[in-house]
Amino acid sequence: MDTPVRRTGSPSFRRWSIRDTLRSLDGGPGYDGPASDHFNGRVFFNPDARTSRGFKDFLRWQRTRQPKRWPKWVDNQARPSLPAKLAVGQAALTFINHITFLIQFKGLNVLTDPVYGRRASPFHNLGPQRVREPGLAFEALPRIDLVLISHNHYDHLDIETLIRLEDVHSPRFVTGLGNRAFLKQFGLRAVDELDWWQNLSVPSGTVCMTPAQHWSSRRPRNRNRTLWGGFLLQASERLVYFAGDTGYGRHFRDVRERFGPMDLALLPIGAYEPRWFMQDQHMNPDDAVRAHLDLGAKISVATHFGCFQLTDEGIDEPVTELAAARVRHDVSVDDFQVLETGETRSYG
Repeated sequence: MDTPVRRTGSPSFRRWSIRDTLRSLDGGPGYDGPASDHFNGRVFFNPDARTSRGFKDFLRWQRTRQPKRWPKWVDNQARPSLPAKLAVGQAALTFINHITFLIQFKGLNVLTDPVYGRRASPFHNLGPQRVREPGLAFEALPRIDLVLISHNHYDHLDIETLIRLEDVHSPRFVTGLGNRAFLKQFGLRAVDELDWWQNLSVPSGTVCMTPAQHWSSRRPRNRNRTLWGGFLLQASERLVYFAGDTGYGRHFRDVRERFGPMDLALLPIGAYEPRWFMQDQHMNPDDAVRAHLDLGAKISVATHFGCFQLTDEGIDEPVTELAAARVRHDVSVDDFQVLETGETRSYG
């Protein structure tokens, strides 16, 4: 069934069409630029790892997988409590779902990889379906100034959500090389694309795109034509790191060497089983704790779990395994936190 999608400047809602779906699958023309240590002139790559497994590996996973059973629906237990105002040096986090956080500073509201769609898929009736409502309703969002898009996978770049944000908030979108032309096709106006280690001034701060160990694709034919990464936000005298989607690698130590210890790090803990297939592209909870230590983060917060069943682990396993990993590495529950979907916490 078509979903009504409103465009900026449109006096009425229009329906998401088959043409829109095809454009979403196409993913745009990709990046065309000089070669670098992570771009060979045609596609991007990870300098230290191979993350793009072939179709035979995918078929092996599908043939041998033993996914844990997820509930059909989960009711959120937390209610967001957005701060009335923030002082310099303070930040607030609200966990919306999956990898989507609202990050608030004095004078700056940021969304990470916003996904409000019913499915992490280009299709409305196929693909992983959410098992819970977003913890903060779209209509309850405050003014959104900045949207960070780590890469173009469907559970991170939800084009219909981005169109809604453009329509209501007209924010600045920041993403990796090759994604700007794709997003412009859907009417997003203020889009900046960055390379790894490239900085951009934003209201009340700066944002730097950082390396990640991952890959990109909207369909097999456009694999790795756009760049993936994380982001470092410097705002209100705080360093906040959003890792995006990533396997464990040296890039966490590189971030600390360049910027110093993080005040706050958002690190993925889910979508990691089976390890033979996922380990280079998705951290498990133990990897996430090691990343927390590599970053020298004062506080880390778990992301990328509990909303869409993307891989084989159970819905509660990432949080359970994180608790065990904290014990193994002598990290306290206050130092690596898990927010309930919809929960707001303030820092600083």
